[in-house]
Amino acid sequence: MHLPDSARPGDGLMDLNAVRDISRAISAAHLFIYLVPETAEEAVELGVSDRGPAYLAFRSAAMGAVPWQVTLAAFYNFSPRAVRAMAGVWDVAPPGRWQAARFLAAGRAMRRVNVQLTDDHLAEARSLIDPVVAGADYAGKVLAAANASVVLPADPLVALWQQITVAREWRGDAHLVVLADNDLGPCDCLVLHTATGRLPTALARATRQWDDEEWSAATARLVARGWLDSNAVITAAGSAARERIDVETDEHCAALWAPIGDAGARRLASLIAPIASAFTAAGTFQTVRGRSDLA
Repeated sequence: MHLPDSARPGDGLMDLNAVRDISRAISAAHLFIYLVPETAEEAVELGVSDRGPAYLAFRSAAMGAVPWQVTLAAFYNFSPRAVRAMAGVWDVAPPGRWQAARFLAAGRAMRRVNVQLTDDHLAEARSLIDPVVAGADYAGKVLAAANASVVLPADPLVALWQQITVAREWRGDAHLVVLADNDLGPCDCLVLHTATGRLPTALARATRQWDDEEWSAATARLVARGWLDSNAVITAAGSAARERIDVETDEHCAALWAPIGDAGARRLASLIAPIASAFTAAGTFQTVRGRSDLA
């Protein structure tokens, strides 16, 4: 779909199609960390074999030893029962060790699938993404700000991936603001997202752990808004609403990418594409259609 050429009136600096393109590239380059065996292996080394708490610990480690309720607030569409399972992970290992293990997993996985980025391409990618991270406005961007505060590892490939992570979480944080502005609560937004077909319902239910009563209540609210029909199938109004939410998120993100402009954003998308391509070729994403929004 072709988006409007510019962000909200007064911005006028970024083509929203360029914003959407770089956002997709960033998400694709970040995604593997939740799917590869190296991440589970590093969690086991720390003493946690349950994938749910390990995921929550790895992703929230940049925030420090926060209680699970803070992670719940930052992650938004997970149920309290899902996030409560991480209680005690900081007693197993402090956040710094979880972050270091995450970097080890990322580096191991990228080298296993033979990500093809030359030293020159790494340097050019960093020259584009570093000013984005450095110049970003982190007000209200909790996960992005936390990741921006993490000291970059010495490994150049993993350091680039961490900068990609900051940008990915920045968009995610912005998306939560848009969801709240559109009165879409944590379970409601997940039901609507699965109705689009972008995320399998079984996967969403298993990872977010909303129970039948909560899922049914969210579905009923969406039916009342006319966004789902009586069979919980997305309507034309629901599809339009979901697209509007995505466009509003792109509008928020226009300011993030403004320091490098349309050409810089598109060049960065091209430079980091080999990361997702290598994992695609390795079969990492075959069973997770639509999971680019899983994180």
